[in-house]
Amino acid sequence: MAELLAPAGNPESLDAAIGEGADAVYLGLKTFNARLRSSNFSFREFEGAVSSLHKKGKKIYVTVNTVCEERETERLYRFLAYLNRVGPDGLIVQDYGVIRMCQEFFPNLVLHASTQMNVESAAGVNLLGKEGFKRVVLARELGLEEIKEIKAKSGVELEVFVHGALCVSESGLCLFSSFLGGKSANRGMCAQACRRLYSAESGGNYSGYYFSPCDLQLVDKIPDLVQAGVESFKIEGRMKSAEYVGSVVSAYRYVLDHWQENKKEAVAAAKRMLATDFARSKTSYWYNFKSVGDGVEKAGSEILNPNQAGGTGIYLGKIASQKYISKALRLELGEKTEDGAQMALIKGGSYDPDPGDSIRIHKKNDSGRQSHKIRHVETDSQGRRWIDVPGGFGVDDEVYLLQTKSMSKRYQRVLPGDLSPFNHQPRDELLPVMDLMPVQKKELDYFPEGLYVQVSTVADVFSAQALNPVRMILELNQESLCDLLNKKTVLPFSKKQMILSLDPFCPQGIEEKQIQQIGALVQMGWNVFIANNIAQISILRQKGAKIIAGPYLYAFNRWAVSWLENLDIGAFVSPYENSKKNLEGVFESKFRDRVLLPVYAYPALFRMRFKLPKDYNFTYFTDKEETPFKVNSTADGSFVMPEAPFSIADKCVALRGEGFKRFLVDFSKTKVQRQEIKAVQLSMAKQKPLEGVSRFNWKEGFYSVSPEDYKARYENNQAPLDRGQKKNPRQPGKKAMRKGR
Repeated sequence: MAELLAPAGNPESLDAAIGEGADAVYLGLKTFNARLRSSNFSFREFEGAVSSLHKKGKKIYVTVNTVCEERETERLYRFLAYLNRVGPDGLIVQDYGVIRMCQEFFPNLVLHASTQMNVESAAGVNLLGKEGFKRVVLARELGLEEIKEIKAKSGVELEVFVHGALCVSESGLCLFSSFLGGKSANRGMCAQACRRLYSAESGGNYSGYYFSPCDLQLVDKIPDLVQAGVESFKIEGRMKSAEYVGSVVSAYRYVLDHWQENKKEAVAAAKRMLATDFARSKTSYWYNFKSVGDGVEKAGSEILNPNQAGGTGIYLGKIASQKYISKALRLELGEKTEDGAQMALIKGGSYDPDPGDSIRIHKKNDSGRQSHKIRHVETDSQGRRWIDVPGGFGVDDEVYLLQTKSMSKRYQRVLPGDLSPFNHQPRDELLPVMDLMPVQKKELDYFPEGLYVQVSTVADVFSAQALNPVRMILELNQESLCDLLNKKTVLPFSKKQMILSLDPFCPQGIEEKQIQQIGALVQMGWNVFIANNIAQISILRQKGAKIIAGPYLYAFNRWAVSWLENLDIGAFVSPYENSKKNLEGVFESKFRDRVLLPVYAYPALFRMRFKLPKDYNFTYFTDKEETPFKVNSTADGSFVMPEAPFSIADKCVALRGEGFKRFLVDFSKTKVQRQEIKAVQLSMAKQKPLEGVSRFNWKEGFYSVSPEDYKARYENNQAPLDRGQKKNPRQPGKKAMRKGR
């Protein structure tokens, strides 16, 4: 029997999900999860939920689906130890370091691969199965035929998203929010840059929500997915209201229970139930395409609607004015502090919300958003209606209607009334030291010291010769593959001097073709590859090739590095999002020979598995700050990139002194220009910063909450504060913890 899996962003949504018949819920605690802006659960609430749901025969999965920096690994270890004591039914994970820790210390924890892990093929699914995973949440950019094929070729449970918000970028590969200010989607801090209003020039200036995707709705595909063997159907929405969760769960519950009786009537009834979903317009995305080529050509029009605002729900207007609530009302509403709630006047919409209605407020600078159920409405002497809203919002913040009171239901409470018996908060366990593999003699002969240059075309291989690289990296795409396989051009470098880089998105629809192509390239003498997807690790190992872990195999901590080491990977390209401090923390001096450090690049901010719609006839666009970006639409998909590159080329001399001796200048997806080559050379030689470039996260690192916010977030849970990564004594009898290579 297929599982219906519902989001629980707070206890009220948990009640709605279970009340409407969900078989399982997934939720996050207040750390290490990809929805940090939802309310999430305290430790006591979580433990109470585990107890109650298990008594009901329901399952509960915990999201641990963000990447973890080295300084956070001790806190991660304590968190995993806590989860091991409480006993949820599964952990939804992204970071390879979590896999490694669970293999070493917590083998009883059941692992599910998050969609953020970017798995979309049987090779990736099977590799994770061998590593102990019970389930894989497939990337959302797949069609029905691809899912069927993955199921037929793998033995791991499959989970697919069937309803809710979509990411325009391929799963786990979005860098836009992080590039704009360190708020990484891989860290649960996505600022949803895709949903913003942009301006473009094409025969005149015009604006649109060019990359704001529609919401997914696959209620009519449920029978097909059941017959395909999918084990779990997932509803997105941990930041949505309880009313939303309840209505969506009820619709999918109905079609799951009744489609075999009368498929057409069951689907029609479920769609009527979804009519009150006040979200964005709906799409079936990739599910209607019979071929990869058809999807690449047409999926952009299915998912993108430039006239659709980024907000969720019916637009009610903006906050026009605000005032503090009275002391008497504050007591009535149960607010403990003056800044806990306020009254707001909303203008610009066509509906006046009432008590019991659920709204969502978006900050005007897109720095935050929050769902809220209205508790009090008052009319002033001028006949204007004021509603209560959460503190922290102000004038010009936008307000959307999610659900009306008439749609609300009262559900039986899931959490126990008394949470005092639940007190398994994290403890002060010390994380044992993880030693990486020392570099053996001649082990990295294919990975010499010096400058590496990456390009996307064979023509640019010739142009980039001027940088005198020790290794030239050629990105494999449809154009470069055709050149190499058909031996169209005699290259200016030998095969031993070149490395081939694979695309980070490896869908089932092209997997068999990619296996054949890689096999042909290996037979031709190409032997060193950069893998950017775990499926490629499996394919390359079978072909006997040398593997370098690319920047999209996110190795942000030494536990993640160790997991990749155990898969026969000895060299690593630092992720583009990385910071100097974290890089140095992961790779101590004696291990820095393993690292290739990007010092100049135009990192892809969005990577989309489709061509843009034909009426997107522009290359450059700008945001409200007039920051320019460019978009490149190709047969391999579409890519949004910054106009100004990331550069720390001026730091190369200093970094070499610190033990980093391999540097990457990455011209991927761009045309190599002689003037740009000279500028990069000068910056590296003279230690002179380039003008107008981005430092990305190199200096500041990821955006994170302040120590005060962190303390406030956890003090109610009685969790220990993170004291930073320590050099803890190795446990007696413990050596460097790895399975061996």
